[in-house]
Amino acid sequence: MNSKTSMLKVLRRVIQEVNGARHLNAALATMVRRIRKAMQTDVCSFYLYDEAVDSLVLMETIGLRTQAVGQVVLPRGEGLVGLVAMRSEPLNLEDAQTHPQFRYFESTGEERYSSFLGIPIIHQRRMLGVLVVQQAEKRRYTDEDEAFLVTMAAQLSGVLAHALATGHVTRPAQAKRQVMFKGVPASPGIAMGEAVVIAPPADLNSVPDLIPSDEAFEVARLKEAIASTREEIRAAGRRLAKRISAQELALFDVYQQMLGESALSTEVEKRIREGQWAPGALADVVRRHVQYLERVDDDYLRERAADVRDLGRRVLSHLQEDTPSRPDVYPDNTVLVGDEISVALLGEVPRDKLMGVVSVRGSSTSHVAIVARAMGIPTVLGMTELPLPRLSGAPVVVDGHRGRLFVRPGPELENHYATLVAEERELSELLEYEQDRPSATTDGYAMPLMVNTGLAVDAIGVLKNRISGVGLYRTEVPFMITERFPGEKEQTRLYRDQLEGFAPLPVVMRTLDIGGDKDLPYFPIDEANPFLGWRGMRVTLDHPEVLMVQLRAMLRASLGLNNLYVLLPMITNVAEVDEALGLLERAIIELGEEGTAVDRPRVGVMIEVPATLYQMDALASRVDFFSVGSNDLTQYLLAVDRNNARVSNLYDALHPALLTALDRLARDAQRLGRPISLCGELAGDPAGALLLMAMGFTGLSMNAPNLPKVRAAIRRVAFSDARNLLDEIIRLDTPEDVHRHLKGRMAQWQLAHLLPPEDD
Repeated sequence: MNSKTSMLKVLRRVIQEVNGARHLNAALATMVRRIRKAMQTDVCSFYLYDEAVDSLVLMETIGLRTQAVGQVVLPRGEGLVGLVAMRSEPLNLEDAQTHPQFRYFESTGEERYSSFLGIPIIHQRRMLGVLVVQQAEKRRYTDEDEAFLVTMAAQLSGVLAHALATGHVTRPAQAKRQVMFKGVPASPGIAMGEAVVIAPPADLNSVPDLIPSDEAFEVARLKEAIASTREEIRAAGRRLAKRISAQELALFDVYQQMLGESALSTEVEKRIREGQWAPGALADVVRRHVQYLERVDDDYLRERAADVRDLGRRVLSHLQEDTPSRPDVYPDNTVLVGDEISVALLGEVPRDKLMGVVSVRGSSTSHVAIVARAMGIPTVLGMTELPLPRLSGAPVVVDGHRGRLFVRPGPELENHYATLVAEERELSELLEYEQDRPSATTDGYAMPLMVNTGLAVDAIGVLKNRISGVGLYRTEVPFMITERFPGEKEQTRLYRDQLEGFAPLPVVMRTLDIGGDKDLPYFPIDEANPFLGWRGMRVTLDHPEVLMVQLRAMLRASLGLNNLYVLLPMITNVAEVDEALGLLERAIIELGEEGTAVDRPRVGVMIEVPATLYQMDALASRVDFFSVGSNDLTQYLLAVDRNNARVSNLYDALHPALLTALDRLARDAQRLGRPISLCGELAGDPAGALLLMAMGFTGLSMNAPNLPKVRAAIRRVAFSDARNLLDEIIRLDTPEDVHRHLKGRMAQWQLAHLLPPEDD
């Protein structure tokens, strides 16, 4: 490379072309040519790694013979390219042919080249391919050359990973094979069925890519949509002619001009001819115009960006009329797939037909995830690389345990998951008979099991005899499904249903816990880092008018029942507890003055921020009980966003650091004479529940579908054995060691069938 400036210039240009290309195969051809020219070398080639055959295939080259493309295949570890892939590190050779790993392919003509520089392309630890440059004369490529190619490979990795996932580049061995996508597990279980893709509304940023099967049809429907939009605008102009000024009315003429044959239509048609369907072509053109207009200095032109965006949406809405966003009839084995699935959408599908849910957006703590878990529907969210339009009608398998979606599964995988589904069903039937029996160990130790609720109380009749109470009632769920903050009377009715339905069992009601990724549609919180921002108690203490209404409603609802427990979320310091207790006391006094005498309920603190681990004594002097939110505690303690697919594999509720923290919490609570329960996902894991019981947790709260397996595990193990298991586990150093040891012990106790399916 000549200079750092030219390196950056070439980098920008190549990445721009790769990102903007409709077909990545064409972009790769441009890329190798650009790199060869920039590095002033004779050859630049790209080898794609194919996991199916554990080999690298020559996919693109400039300098080697073109007939070798697709024909040269190197097993990983074989040849210089295979060596780069196996070591996952650069290889820079002055005389490649003297290297013991050199392998000659007659079809390439590479015997003419001496110098070799190979760089691996890696995305999130996955090998994707190798970039290679070669030169006839013997030379060792400079550090600057190597840095340039390393940077190029790093920039290309994300684009290439996305292209592979969405089918824009197909691995040679994968054309007719099943495809697997990874996301964030949001609700456990396995679902097999047919993908029903719910199209998003007219949102230019949510239009997926799709290659048209009939270009003429796409052009025709584009023209029809533009004509409908022109008539719509003309009619709107006529209606408003007498109500707005001539200057404002002129905007309608501008719209008409933009929709003219020589403008928008021609450009979009060109995109369609290049291989994009009409909605995608329209979105591309409109987005490009908007981005340009937003960057110019002229105020008038910047304002026109909104007009272009509005026009694009109008035309898109007409195009989408040809593609119904909701099916009239859902298949019997529906797997709902979409850009963002709402709870309302779940409600549209008959419950007996809804097998699973998959979404591009969303997280394991979002409203839809909470509802899906409560309903027992396997769900995977955060699947950012999902090619939505290509999935419609495809057979799929949803693995909610590991956050995976298999599209068009092969016979072997289909049989594997069908067996797992059958075993799961048989196990549920087998465990059902003992659900009304005590959750006590073989040596008589009683372990109270509770449920997490927040939805309608339909299942109270069945659940009440099987649990020791409600360990967590999520009060934010009723707030999420309305268009405003519910009033005091409305909240009182909701809370009374819960308290009365489960009486005399205790019901732990958590005060409004919004923020993070749990926004209310009428109270949005937009922050760069929401999980460390304005959430939980921080929000409600800043809005005491909201908290006071909620506390008053809870107190009113508890009248005469004496089973209300109030839980304060996202506590980080003692002052927050004092302030919340002051508001509770005020609510009690106010109600008394209004003629409603209520008793002070028991109050607890959620332990979910690491800071609270070191304030247990001070907190115990103020509250009656503790409840550990292990999901948030895990992500804060490990500094891992569990809703980020890139790092979600690092989120592990059985991490030794977390287990040590939980053990300490249980000991502290016992020393301080305060009950302590846990209401995270760990409580619903049979092996995790045994460890928590051994630590001394006085209650475990979980989603109702998890109760049978946890109860079965507790009833089949002696408390003394669980204590011994904890002593063994607490000494282990890595999550892998913990999982391995737990699996071995569960198998020894003949409880392996209660654990989720093993990873492949």
